[in-house]
Parts: sequence; structure tokens; C-alpha cells
Amino acid sequence: MTNSSSTEPNQPPEPQDSYVKLAMRNMVRKRGISLKHFFLTTFGLITLLIGLSYLTKP
Repeated sequence: MTNSSSTEPNQPPEPQDSYVKLAMRNMVRKRGISLKHFFLTTFGLITLLIGLSYLTKP
């Protein structure tokens, strides 16, 4: 009873680990696209915040 892996030997490892590994591999493989999306998102958020601050100025 102290070893939980002996009770269920057919249980695969946690799927979260494999998902994280796949996501990291995909991010490294598509580095240019990831950076482009990051900078576009950053630019859009800054533009939105500046626009909202300008529109809500007293």
C-alpha cells in the first residue's frame, strides 16, 4: 500500500507533462510566429490602454 504505482501498472504518466512538452516544442519550432503574435498583442494592448485613457480624460 505504500507504493501506489504497483496497484495500477497500466496507468500512463500524467498527461499534463506531455502537453507542456509538446507546447514548448511547438513554441520553439514556430519562434517567428510566436514573437510576431507577442509583439502584435503587446502593441494592441498598449494602444487600447492609451486610447481608453485619452477618451476618459476629464
